[in-house]
Amino acid sequence: MSKQKPSLSFWQIWNVSFGFLGVQFGFALQNANASRILSNLGADLHSLSLFWLVAPIMGLMVQPIVGAASDKTWTRIGRRSPYILGGALVSMLAMFFMPNAPTIIVAGGVGALIFGAVMLALMDGSFNVTFQPFRALVADMMPDQQRNVGYSIQSFLINTGAVIGSALPFLLSSVGVENTAPEGQVPQSVIWSFYIGGAMLILSVLVTVFKTKEYPPAEFDAYNNITEADKAEKVSFWYLIKTMPKTMVQLSVVQLFSWFPLFLMWVYTTPAVAQHYWNTPIGDSQSAAYNEAGNWVGISFAAYSLFAALFSLAMPFLMKKVGRKAVYVGSLTAGGLGYISMYLFTNPNFIFISMIGIGIAWAAILAMPYAILSGVLPAKRMGIFMGLFNLTVVIPQILSGIFSGMILKHFFHGEAILIILLAGIFMLFGAASVFFVKNCNSMQKTIINISSH
Repeated sequence: MSKQKPSLSFWQIWNVSFGFLGVQFGFALQNANASRILSNLGADLHSLSLFWLVAPIMGLMVQPIVGAASDKTWTRIGRRSPYILGGALVSMLAMFFMPNAPTIIVAGGVGALIFGAVMLALMDGSFNVTFQPFRALVADMMPDQQRNVGYSIQSFLINTGAVIGSALPFLLSSVGVENTAPEGQVPQSVIWSFYIGGAMLILSVLVTVFKTKEYPPAEFDAYNNITEADKAEKVSFWYLIKTMPKTMVQLSVVQLFSWFPLFLMWVYTTPAVAQHYWNTPIGDSQSAAYNEAGNWVGISFAAYSLFAALFSLAMPFLMKKVGRKAVYVGSLTAGGLGYISMYLFTNPNFIFISMIGIGIAWAAILAMPYAILSGVLPAKRMGIFMGLFNLTVVIPQILSGIFSGMILKHFFHGEAILIILLAGIFMLFGAASVFFVKNCNSMQKTIINISSH
């Protein structure tokens, strides 16, 4: 019979997830500024999604491998920590290099653009190396009754980091850092934001790595009723696919309709806002108006992250009152309406109203699927199954990257705001698909108070 995992104090739970603050700081900078950087380096509007494809493809390759490897790893700093730390170091370097592509590739032009795309791939791939073990670490360290709280704190830290990261170029430009640059160059406000983000990333990850003491193998096995025979058992990738829990399959449909529109938002919000609110011409990426719109997008992304951070604090209590399914459906519906409202509004100040709904959806997308899954996955294969499930994050983005450029060009004639409208419709489909997920409410429906010791 397995031993009961001890309950963690609030600060222990906080330290387990604290690295997410810096990882999302970097991820938010990437989301809000990668299209801007690539456009500055010469990428065409209709090809932006193809450049962004490198990011989810890296996730597709990295996540299952890292998940399986971390299940079998043990070092002096733990099972998941080596991957978390290694991924953070590579992410930091890629963040330093990407906005400096024109300086590193002195010839500029296509060479600088290709270098920037490679750094985007390296950055996102190493973010995935860090993210995936973090998800498994929360499940490793917390007893079942604390996982709702754990994933909600995780969501809060993720979105707090995103608020700062998204707003940073705007804040730097407001204190005098240059926000425009010659053709083929990246503004200093973006470059310095990436420097600060890389430093923040590594510092926050170090807090988690050195403040969290992972359970050694024998203790971990006892807590999770893992035997020597279990550890010796070899299973194929296809066996894992065939035996994955039904709930995981059902959630994958929700993930498709959740992450497809998120990718559209990250790639196309800057040109959409520039065209729809600042009336810039299609294809413009260097004008003062376009760069002003880019900063406004950063502030808007900070806003949705702030709303997500606040909503993540309320989620455990809402789940206790009305259940997971109602919270999940309502959150994705709010996100869909938020996207659609961006098309309906004409004043850029009203974007913040849109961001309320998008932030609510983002908080739920970050926490709800993992809280649900952690109760149905076997502990001995938590890492590999979490890695497989994260494919439901990257595959929708790959599909979005392949098709969105063609949709924009051939159906929407370069009007990027119509892509945002399409994102809203997909998110509403995601809300509807939650109704087909079983056991949303049966697992860990009640929230147990965090231990005070």
